Amino acid sequence: MFIATVIEEKILSAFSPLHLDVINESNNHNVPPGSESHFKVTIVSNKFEGERLIKRHRAINSLLAEELAGKIHALALHTYTEKEWHDYYADNTPLSPNCLGGGK
Repeated sequence: MFIATVIEEKILSAFSPLHLDVINESNNHNVPPGSESHFKVTIVSNKFEGERLIKRHRAINSLLAEELAGKIHALALHTYTEKEWHDYYADNTPLSPNCLGGGK
């Protein structure tokens, strides 16, 4: 099973997101073609209501602990409540920074 699919399934089950994007950004890094090592995840869930950013990220990191201990090298998290998402991003996923390592 693809890592992106595992990430999606776990997050869907745990957070019931209103919006979820799991993007494999490995091709932006110095890794072999077809790698699944760098991901950007955008989650909009009302389960984040009243939670600080660090607590949101810790919850996701805990949920994906097995994957983070294995093949995932980098996980960029963008976590929002429904109100934050509509107020700040209006359905535009934040951009990822360029890779600074590995010769790319």
